[in-house]
Order: sequence, then C-alpha cells, then structure tokens
Amino acid sequence: MTKTASDQRDEARATFLTAHGWGSAKRWLLAADASFRHYDRLEKSLPDGRTERVVLMDAPPQSEDIRPFLSIAQHLLDLGYSAPKPLAQDRAQGFLLLEDFGDQTFSKLIAENHDETALYALATDLLADLHRTFPAKKETPNPLPAAYDGKAFLAEAQLFLDWYVPVVEGRAPGPGQTDPQFEALILALVPVMQGRTGGRTGGAGAESLVLRDFHVDNLMIVPERTGLQACGLLDFQDALMGPRSYDLMSLLRDARRDVPEDLQQAMKDRYLAACPGIHRETFEASYAALAVQRGLKILGIFTRLSRRDSKHGYLRHIERVWRLLEEDLCHPALSDMRHYLDLRLPGEKRITSPI
Repeated sequence: MTKTASDQRDEARATFLTAHGWGSAKRWLLAADASFRHYDRLEKSLPDGRTERVVLMDAPPQSEDIRPFLSIAQHLLDLGYSAPKPLAQDRAQGFLLLEDFGDQTFSKLIAENHDETALYALATDLLADLHRTFPAKKETPNPLPAAYDGKAFLAEAQLFLDWYVPVVEGRAPGPGQTDPQFEALILALVPVMQGRTGGRTGGAGAESLVLRDFHVDNLMIVPERTGLQACGLLDFQDALMGPRSYDLMSLLRDARRDVPEDLQQAMKDRYLAACPGIHRETFEASYAALAVQRGLKILGIFTRLSRRDSKHGYLRHIERVWRLLEEDLCHPALSDMRHYLDLRLPGEKRITSPI
C-alpha cells in the first residue's frame, strides 16, 4: 500500500522523537496558528519521579523554514531575553524540540484577571530595552534579517486587494488583483512608516529588530524568572529590520482583543520616556501609518484563512480591525488613504464576516 504524505510525516516525526529520547512520551496538541506550523507538548517521567516537558514544533519543510526561527531565537538568547531554547533539531524535516515555557500566556493571565497594566508594562519595557540594545550588537544574527521596506509593506498590503476587496465586491478572490492608486498610496506612506518625515531620520525611523507578531498571545510569563527575562517570547521567525514603532503598535493595536485607550496611551508614554531620542510627532505618524498598513494586511489574511484554508475563527475579529483602522485613519498623515477607502469601500461595504 502506498503511504500517504500524512503517513510519511508521522513516520518522520516518530523517528525524530525516538532519536532524541522522546519516542514514548505522551504527546498532545499545544497550539496551531495561522501558518502551517503546529506545536505539541511532550511529557515523560524521569527515574526520580519527576516529569519533564518539551515542545515539539512541527513545520512541514515544503511550507515552512525553521532556519529563521533558529537564527532569531539564538540572537534573542544572546541578548539575554527569554526565547525558547532549541534542544534538538532536524532542519531538513522541519522538526524542533524547544524549551517549554508553560501555559501562562499574557492573554490567559489577563483573562484570569491578572494585572493587565503590569503585563503590558513588561512587554513595553522589553521593547524599549531591545531597541536600545540591538544597534550595539547588530552584527548578530548573521546575516541580519531582511529589511522591512517599501517592497515588503506593499506585498503585505496587497493581501487586502487580493482577498478582502474581491469578496466584498462579489468577485473571485486570489493573488494578482491590481489597483495602481492603492499601490501608489502605500508607497507614498513608506517614509511615514519608516519615520523619515519632516527632515528627521533618527528616532522612530532608526532600524531595529522587528518581531512583527508581538502581542499578548505570543508573550508569556516564564516561571522563576525575573525582570525582562520573565517575559517569554514566541512566534518571532518572521522578524525583519524595520521601524521601532512597529512592535509597540502590534502590541497595543491588537486585532484579537480590545486594549483600553488609557492603557495604550500610558504604554506609548512609557516607551517614549525610555527612548528619549525619539521625536514624538514622527513616532505618532509612523505608528498610525503602520497600524493602517497592518490592519489592511490583516483583513486580507483573515479573509484568506477563511476562503482558502477553511479557518473561519479569525473572522470574528474583522469588526475590531475595521474599528481600529477607522481610528488610525484619522491621523493627518493618512488623509489620502482615508479618502481612497471612503470612496472604494464606504461604510456599508465594510462587512465584518466576508465568507
């Protein structure tokens, strides 16, 4: 009987786990995300009666590349932050055994009424520290991640055109949709996103490591660690070199949960106080422009996950994404994009569940 791709994957996984002493361990799904990766928790008993746990990352190599994760994880570890330590790897097959940080994600702790402000403050302090530290050690990782530049910003925003807009307009979604006006507007915003406006090129525009999915679902409290090391970092394999304002925006303009307005402002003030070289007005413009670019990308991604991958759960967040977009579009730097969207997709077309 011919083995299916699933059978072959199961065999490769079993071989990897056995080779590293985890072949007979208990295994259960820990998390699956919007990519093709998924994570299992493994648990085995030790001779002294204790139990040991690790996390298995299963990243099919035809769809995912684990090398960026390994590179960025090592860089974060070298800088003294808490990234999951790789314990075993098979790069060709796309398997990793990782340090298990436990279950205390920021989102879970907030749902259990832990101190929300303290958690956001820890995340904000980590970003400020990373952005002060990284330029001094920019020789690692080697090579540096790619630049978060105009080409990357446009490619991401294109997902809005490819997936969300066609569904709203009753057309077939998919790659290759074109709109020269939209493309021109995104490219015109690149200097704003990069903090290169008004003759100011430093501060908000100074490049740093952008983790890109920096939000409460990807942050953890690591037991028995203190200070910034108490903040565990996940899902950073897509890191790029880009504007310092991006990750703070990702944290506070969260597509998956409402962050109180006063908390958002307090964390922006906290970050800027810790990074006094950043010009506030330039930072605010960069923050708003990046929030709009990210919001448009997310509308496309959530629609694609539903239409292409039958992952419909993300659609419940689209109403929030539009609300955040409409707030961020009020910044003066976004007036042309706001005008374009008002004409292309007026309020009645901003549907919240395009399936």
